[in-house]
Amino acid sequence: MAQNIDLLFKEKIIQEYRFKNRYIVAPMTRVSAVNNGIATERMKQYYERYAKGGFAAIISEGIYPDEEYSQGYYNQPGIANEAQKDAWKPIVRSVHKHGSLFIAQIMHAGAQSQGNPHKDCNIAPSVEAPKNDQLSFYGGEGKFPIPKKMAHEDMEQVKQGFANAAHRAKEAGFDGVEIHGANGYLLDQFLTDYFNQREDEYGGVTMNRVRYIKEVVKEVRRAVGKEYLLGIRISQGKASDGEHRWALGETDARTIFESLGNLPLDFIHVTDKDGTQPGFGEGSLSMTAAARQFSGLPVIANGQLQDPSKASLLLEEEEADFVSLGTSALQNPDAPNKIRNGERLEEFDFHSIMLPIADIKDHELKKEVKR
Repeated sequence: MAQNIDLLFKEKIIQEYRFKNRYIVAPMTRVSAVNNGIATERMKQYYERYAKGGFAAIISEGIYPDEEYSQGYYNQPGIANEAQKDAWKPIVRSVHKHGSLFIAQIMHAGAQSQGNPHKDCNIAPSVEAPKNDQLSFYGGEGKFPIPKKMAHEDMEQVKQGFANAAHRAKEAGFDGVEIHGANGYLLDQFLTDYFNQREDEYGGVTMNRVRYIKEVVKEVRRAVGKEYLLGIRISQGKASDGEHRWALGETDARTIFESLGNLPLDFIHVTDKDGTQPGFGEGSLSMTAAARQFSGLPVIANGQLQDPSKASLLLEEEEADFVSLGTSALQNPDAPNKIRNGERLEEFDFHSIMLPIADIKDHELKKEVKR
């Protein structure tokens, strides 16, 4: 294991944006907004503690972009209208006050939606429901409903929804946008063979299945301009199917990441069970290494990287530029400060933090973080 953890505290600049170290808070759904999608004071406290705790950047929980089919969970925050946009402004200011960047993750749930008051059905690339049951700690119960297949008009509406939401995020003061193309949500559904049974130019071979993501990225870039951080999150596993792997392994990875590398993106955020382990079978590249090798873009690695020696190895071997922490950040909102000071991180306690509902618990907000 590499011991050069100083690499984790070396600043990096992308465009004009300065990351004071290589630690980023991963996006995590916390269902703590008001039921109309308005972000709250509790959410401000929640995000500010990560900034106080030394993270260079924070990626928000998935924010729904429109008042059509995008919302995935009840009490999920949105940025679909002016009131929702304005509610994010004090949260952004509180993060900036401590020298951290704030990136809005824009998410359309598609077939994986389990709480949307705006519509009585879900949409997806095809008439294919997610595998397994809804997530109870996000308020779901039973099987996912069978979605409606998206017509081309639906696809245009969704693209515009992403673009409009990204523009609102910029107006709210966020430093960038991450497009959610992972974890089984809508854009990942287009990438996924069993979700995407389309027979038009968006279905079939992998190059066709990545086409819609490419169109969304280009539309969002037009909306926010050239000098604004724009990235995308990619995974193989899904919230409803954690074991899924791309059918063609590294061949699919090459097709997907090369396609993304030719887009006006500033980073790719990849997540896997372990960001350092083979992602496509024994002896294969990790998702992290594949993203870097095939795209040529800066990479944020995610997956069991709380050990600083393990995380720094990715930077030393130039497989990643940043590491994002999820559950370990929930348990340790001051993880970078602790690591810099040689302190051990607390183990993640699933039952106290995620159950019965994955909202922001009072004991989370009471955790002391070192300035």
